[in-house]
Amino acid sequence: LLVLLQTSCDKTDDGQNFSLPPITQTGENTFGCYIDGRLLIPRDGSGSFNLSDRAIRFIIGPGPTSDFTYHEIEVYDFSSEYTGEITIHLIGLDSIGTGEYVINESNCMDNVDSPFSNNIYCRVWDYKDEIYKYYCSFDNSGTININRFNYGIISGTFSCVVVNSIDPTDSIQVTEGRFDINGYTLPYTEFP
Repeated sequence: LLVLLQTSCDKTDDGQNFSLPPITQTGENTFGCYIDGRLLIPRDGSGSFNLSDRAIRFIIGPGPTSDFTYHEIEVYDFSSEYTGEITIHLIGLDSIGTGEYVINESNCMDNVDSPFSNNIYCRVWDYKDEIYKYYCSFDNSGTININRFNYGIISGTFSCVVVNSIDPTDSIQVTEGRFDINGYTLPYTEFP
């Protein structure tokens, strides 16, 4: 019973109780993972100039050739005291579709500044050093499984190891990752 209670509900960085969303493939606009054992889920922020900080952004952009585009899922927890974030960068999703994608090297940058590879990076608060640290994926550091990609919906699971962008001897794990995003309804979805 203790194990069941422990795995069914976790705390975010600000101590609130949340849990990972279920793994679905129906466009529920959900996301969740553990980064170094801490739960990251999308939560909107208050923003400025009457605009909220959006917790999930789904971006499609041009690649170096007309045959390829990149798809990117950017996730933020703006409601925590120490905002966590993760970015998943996928190449060739339109031509490859569902299947397993190997996670390769990241430079901890997004959009067109990211390497032309499937990669992940995250920003986390280091409580010991009291600073934010960026962690980047490296060649063959994990996998992303795309289970559905059609009708505006992208669903999948992922896990990987990422290394500190400044200290390559410092690595952490990203585990139990899952997402189910509907590009058509995402702009109207709130993440409290």
